[in-house]
Amino acid sequence: MTMDLNRQNELKKMQLCEPCAGIQRNWRRAPGHAELVQGANRKEPREPGQATITAYRCDRCGTAWEYENNKADLHAGWSVVGG
Repeated sequence: MTMDLNRQNELKKMQLCEPCAGIQRNWRRAPGHAELVQGANRKEPREPGQATITAYRCDRCGTAWEYENNKADLHAGWSVVGG
């Protein structure tokens, strides 16, 4: 029972605000929204070269996002990394 309650509480924390819910994930060049605050970026090796990954946090709901800019991968882009 405690395990189920912990899982439910974890899912409640991950509720996205309306602008975050509208972000198209895993698609390069998809726009974010105005309340995303940019954080640090880093380079990571990928198959044909390097990709730049930039961290963002939503001011409204607190969701942590990463945006992968990789010109060789059309399915790079936005992904949720935490709440």
